[in-house]
This record gives sequence, structure tokens and C-alpha cells, in this order.
Amino acid sequence: MLILPEEHRKLFQEPFGELYADIDEIIPKITDSTVYTVGDVVTHNLQKRGIIPAIAVVDGYSMRLPCRRMPVFRGECIRVKNPAGTITDDLIRALNHAIRYPPVTVIVDGEEDLAVIPLVIAAPDGAVVVYGQPHKGVVLRTVNNQARETARHFLTHFIHVDE
Repeated sequence: MLILPEEHRKLFQEPFGELYADIDEIIPKITDSTVYTVGDVVTHNLQKRGIIPAIAVVDGYSMRLPCRRMPVFRGECIRVKNPAGTITDDLIRALNHAIRYPPVTVIVDGEEDLAVIPLVIAAPDGAVVVYGQPHKGVVLRTVNNQARETARHFLTHFIHVDE
């Protein structure tokens, strides 16, 4: 398991991709792409607009409150434990499986926010990862070598502990 120390959490408050104020701004940019989402509200809002993610990572919460806009679960559902501030081996395995066998909904018991990092590392070139940036909008990250390199750099701030 990877744990993000408190002193490094500020690094993850900046968008890891292009920030858009409104989800409708990204629709034309993602219609022909394989879409992966992290977050209940983003997943729900894209589904409402006719975009069905190949992978959706959700936890039933939005900004630490129970989510009132639950997405529709599609394909296989995988449940994993992933405490806040961590990336568990189970989460990484679930994401790798989901990339090989979409559509998959990964339901996280804990917090899904940091799933963006291993998802970008494992995703194929050209896929897009979409997630919400609290109080700011929606982040769109197109997967390429530079995105993977940045995600791997983020992992250097974590501490590895045995589960």
C-alpha cells in the first residue's frame, strides 16, 4: 500500500490536467475517446449527457458527504478497500483488470481521489481521465507518456508499507 504523507497532500490540490469550469466544455473533447472517470458526480454527469465511461471509479461520496447523484453501474462491479490518503494494491489490481476488461465500475470503500494516479499510469495512450476538482470544475487528462511520467513522479511522494 502507498500512503501519502500529510506534508505532501498540497501537491495534489492542483489539477493534474486541463481544468474546465463546466463539464459541458469537455464533451466535444472526449466524444471519440475511451473515457475513464474518477468520482461519483463526474461519472453521473457524463452519463446524463450520454457519455458512458469504460471505467468509473466511485465511492458513494462527494466532498466527504453521501452523494445524491449516484451513477448507473455498468459492466462488472469490483469492490475494493482504499482508505483516504492511500493507494492500495487492491485498487491498483482492480484498475489494471478494468483496463483489460471494460466496462467496469470500481466501487471504493474509503476514498477514490488518488485513483487518478494509477489509472493514468495503466491507461492506454489517447484515453482520457476525467475527475472533479472541488469548487473549481472538472479536470481532463489525456493519457500519454508525459502524463504517465508525471503520475510516476507523484508516486515518489508516497511511502510504501506492507498491507
